[in-house]
Amino acid sequence: MTEDKLMNNTVIAIDGTSASGKSTNAKLVAKALSFVYVDTGAMYRTLAWHCQQKRVDVHDAKAVTAACRKWKTTLECVEKNGLRAVHLLVDGYYPEKEIRTAETSAAVSHVAAVPKVREWMVKRQRECTEFGNLVMEGRDIGTNVFPETDLKFYLDAHLEERSRRRAADGIQENLAARDQRDSQRAVAPLMVPLGAKVINNSQMTSEQTSGLILQEIRSRMK
Repeated sequence: MTEDKLMNNTVIAIDGTSASGKSTNAKLVAKALSFVYVDTGAMYRTLAWHCQQKRVDVHDAKAVTAACRKWKTTLECVEKNGLRAVHLLVDGYYPEKEIRTAETSAAVSHVAAVPKVREWMVKRQRECTEFGNLVMEGRDIGTNVFPETDLKFYLDAHLEERSRRRAADGIQENLAARDQRDSQRAVAPLMVPLGAKVINNSQMTSEQTSGLILQEIRSRMK
């Protein structure tokens, strides 16, 4: 695909369930198109980690909202191994490893369910277009963050397969409970965006999944 086929600030939205391959495939697509990769889940994880550091009860919506209003953050675009990615820094620091712990994983869905947090996050995520064309992955990109984009994808896989993937990463997480919390939250629940191409990749490799996404994008951008 040539650059003149692409509009400025094109956004490719990749939503889906936990362990459905959103991050891996979004990175592959971003690299293939020389787009900037944005992991919105990492942003929510960063807030969950921050709350833990400040001993904020993640079950207390008012306390989480207050923490979100007070923390000092910046967006930074960094390049590593040929991939440009946006990071949300807290006081100039990106907690790359800390946000992937089991403790943070258990807290993030509670933080993400707070309405004022989602309002804050959507604003910041939309600001990421200042870095250029985006491949943004999460749970509400095509429904809430960039509903206007024509390039929407929704990834899923069987629960057993997703649980196997999590375990292979050394993470123990109750994905069924996470799915329920994500889909039943009052604000921006996890759902298939209108017009999204749904891909169940239970029996697919990352290369096959990302290849299918790229094929769809290229056919639409002709």
